[in-house]
Amino acid sequence: MIDFSDLTQREWQHLYHRFEDILEHPGDYRDALRGQTLASLFYEPSTRTRLSFEAAMQRLGGGVFGFSDPMASSVAKGETLKDTVIMVTGYSDAMVMRHPCEGAALAASLFSARPVINAGDGCHCHPTQTLTDLAAITRLFGGVDGLRIGLCGDLKYGRTIHSLLTALCRFGGVKVTLVSVPELALPAYAKRACDAAGIQVAEEPDLRSAIGDLDILYMTRVQRERFADPAEYERLKDRVILTPDILSGARKDMRIMHPLPRAGEIDMEVDRDPRAVYFEQARLGMVIRMALLLEMCRLPSFTPAYIRDDTESGRHTNSGRTPSQAVLRCPNLSCITHKEPYLPLPAGDGVCRYCDSSLT
Repeated sequence: MIDFSDLTQREWQHLYHRFEDILEHPGDYRDALRGQTLASLFYEPSTRTRLSFEAAMQRLGGGVFGFSDPMASSVAKGETLKDTVIMVTGYSDAMVMRHPCEGAALAASLFSARPVINAGDGCHCHPTQTLTDLAAITRLFGGVDGLRIGLCGDLKYGRTIHSLLTALCRFGGVKVTLVSVPELALPAYAKRACDAAGIQVAEEPDLRSAIGDLDILYMTRVQRERFADPAEYERLKDRVILTPDILSGARKDMRIMHPLPRAGEIDMEVDRDPRAVYFEQARLGMVIRMALLLEMCRLPSFTPAYIRDDTESGRHTNSGRTPSQAVLRCPNLSCITHKEPYLPLPAGDGVCRYCDSSLT
């Protein structure tokens, strides 16, 4: 589960029906994964995602092990992602990983004999947050088709935004309004995906003028950890804030969502408004992750891709890149290929296979 696009529409519908059944009959799932183990590898701080996965696995009767600080693991000694993943594969039935480098989850999947779940890879994507978002939207509105959704805040670095847009491309008649400042505008690859899917996208610099037409306002924080220059973060962090005054211009049936954590972009007075559903959204995230774990942990083990690929091509499994591979570099310095240089060729139709950045 590297990106939401890994799911067919039928698989998404199956997960949603399982999610609904878990909500209605939680006792039926108390021992569903007894004897199964989830490896939780969090190279980057997390509250909701990490704890909801751990709670989900425990509520299904399974066990969890892993780390929430890579400096408390052999990563601090220089262990590669490849070696960590191969080792953990022998201990677990599935693996969930968050990493600051874009494409890290895909890289991990090349070396794993167990299913890998992407819990966020840098600024790239966050598919289980998208499952959370879609489950909450579907429960609130009965479906996704035809909704008018405003995406507000950090659209450049917001992996939750990028994943959600990828998912919205699968539904019909969705209209998206982007509310941000130019410095935090949506990346080109996300815009290309919307254009290819025929999604109507409008850009609006002012939240007050955009809010009246929305079914859903999806807020995001400006992410301090993505800025090399702290002064740039301070300059941008308070440019778009949802206040009760701005909210007064919204429809009574609009809903406010947020992947959390927030950092001042939603005034706390908004929490009292019945249209604010972000805490319920987070609760539902645990339940949809239970549905996902039920599917992933029951999958049989398989031969990792790096062994299959090397066998098929005649290369030794530890040979690294061929000379032709070594000259190709992804221009995105946040791509996992810069931290783990042994990874295979990142090209795919002129786009990095790991982070979706253009290679030209």
